Amino acid sequence: MGFMERFFKQPRWGVHPDDHKRPAADAALRVLPLPARLFVPLQQHVGGPARPIVLVGQKVLKGQLLAEPQGNISAPVHAPTSGIVSAIGEITAPHPSGLAQVAITIDSDGREEWITRDPVADPFALAPEEIARLTAAAGVVGLGGATFPAAVKFNLGKRLKVSTLIVNGGECEPYLSSDDRIMRERADEVVDGIRIIMHAIGAKNALVGIEDNKPEAIAAMRKAAAPFGDVKICPVPARYPMGSDKQLIQTLTGKEVPADARAAEVGVLVHNVSTCAAVHRALRRGEPLVERIVTVNGGAVATPGNLFAPIGTLVSDLLKFTGTNAEPSRLILGGPMMGTILPHGRVPIVKGCSGILAFDAQEAHVPEAGPCIRCGSCTSACPMGLLPLEMANHIRAGDLDGATRFELSDCIACGCCAYVCPSHIPLVQYFSYAKGELQSRERAKLRNEATKRLVEQRTARLEREAKEKAAANAKRKAERDAAKAKAAADAAAKLATPAATPLANPAASAPASGEGVSA
Repeated sequence: MGFMERFFKQPRWGVHPDDHKRPAADAALRVLPLPARLFVPLQQHVGGPARPIVLVGQKVLKGQLLAEPQGNISAPVHAPTSGIVSAIGEITAPHPSGLAQVAITIDSDGREEWITRDPVADPFALAPEEIARLTAAAGVVGLGGATFPAAVKFNLGKRLKVSTLIVNGGECEPYLSSDDRIMRERADEVVDGIRIIMHAIGAKNALVGIEDNKPEAIAAMRKAAAPFGDVKICPVPARYPMGSDKQLIQTLTGKEVPADARAAEVGVLVHNVSTCAAVHRALRRGEPLVERIVTVNGGAVATPGNLFAPIGTLVSDLLKFTGTNAEPSRLILGGPMMGTILPHGRVPIVKGCSGILAFDAQEAHVPEAGPCIRCGSCTSACPMGLLPLEMANHIRAGDLDGATRFELSDCIACGCCAYVCPSHIPLVQYFSYAKGELQSRERAKLRNEATKRLVEQRTARLEREAKEKAAANAKRKAERDAAKAKAAADAAAKLATPAATPLANPAASAPASGEGVSA
């Protein structure tokens, strides 16, 4: 397709990339053989990392709590298999920087021995607060990639009196099909989880948005939701980034979420279909989140498909099972538009990992960037209604404040602008760099303000201590002066008093023995 043809066929927002979902999407779900060793990161969610409560050498069971949450926004981490804790230390993080993060290493005993599970026979008999508590204890987070603790959203939705639950089954990223497979093969679990979440947040109805390029998933979900009139399956156009919360909300309800606002503030709450299935398993089976479906796809993969794999499995173990046609030129955690480029295969999958892509040389090729021709394609494609060209110009000139005035903070880094750019300008890289720099500035500003407050507090404390010391010294001096004055007064009074006259010797005045006695 030529540039002008592509330009005039662009929708009002978003893009239509080749989805590359098949044959992986049509292959039946497979269970990954249990790896010999699993690496479970403590930071798999938005918020504070979990705190380890196990020791090296300790035997653990599948589903056992390994690390407890810290803070109001955090999530626990559980053992994805039974075995021995062999290490608690740093591993390569699933991040393009390749920096280290703390993980708990488990050597599997191959038994898959579960903890004692306590399933709930009737979740709808529970209070909403109890559902949120059980969901939090199971470590359920958003499995669409955001990894926000699900129970925190439950409580938010309940507090803001959300009326509609939006269920995200869009899965608009190319290559990925894990949500598609879970809707095809486990639609009953997804629908049951939807209804449990509705009960937890007090929603009256649920709208399940599924892109219309997934007819099998739509049919399976409609069949599972048929007995429940409050769960409606809603096909939506296959357009990237339809899976973004704000775009899906606007498409399904017509409501626009304001900038810097949350979806719950307009009466809706969004959860991913895989998250709903995890809630079902947490309550109906008493199973914490220790496994998930992962798409393994890309030109370098010999047998692409979807695998049910334990959290902490190395990417290299996934690729070993599926096989490779050639050495991957690029490894990506997530989708090609918003995913994370991995430094190597010795990186574990985490709760938010929906897919691993192994690109061959052709897929990994990045064309050389050329000069901007001011065509406006990036503006037409932006789903947030921003002006990517203007933001990029300010960033290139070092004017980050100027980019902020063009609402840089509203950019969702979806990559639509870079995808349609005929000059192949890496616009998203500019925006990510600028956001990072602004965050660094904000952190530096906060540190400076904190330092200033500490200096002011120290100065005030020293002045207060000096005043208190001066007052204490003055008090002691006054006490000493008063004591000296009293001593001097006592001495003067003693000198002024006359000496006492001594008593006469009674023996000298008494008559001698026999004196005056007649013979």
